[in-house]
Amino acid sequence: MAIIARARAMRKTLTPAEARLWVALRPLRSQGLHFRRQPPVRGYYLDFACADRLVIVEVDGDSHHDDDRARKDRVRDAVLAREGWRTLRYTNLAVRDDLDAIVEDVRMHCLARPTRSARCADHPPRDGEGEL
Repeated sequence: MAIIARARAMRKTLTPAEARLWVALRPLRSQGLHFRRQPPVRGYYLDFACADRLVIVEVDGDSHHDDDRARKDRVRDAVLAREGWRTLRYTNLAVRDDLDAIVEDVRMHCLARPTRSARCADHPPRDGEGEL
């Protein structure tokens, strides 16, 4: 329960850049792209995630330029990539200065990836399941 409580608290304390991007991502729902804020995935809290397309959107401040923070980001991205997630990273300044281009980039990356149902259709049924 502590994980969910922390995620809820984090949703209430978005940075200005995260809040701005959140407002800009919401209209993508009309194209079937549903984003969640601060969802916990595999022990990590993601800024935004479109679970149906396995796309993560991160807004990075100056602290992410620090060598230790950048290394942790790379490790996290690799862990999540092994599960099929694709991480898109944008700086606070980019969100401030070029929001429309970022939203379009996110949209294009999401639409280029298969949906959850399409990914599941690629797998044959388990033994004992499916048609006779």
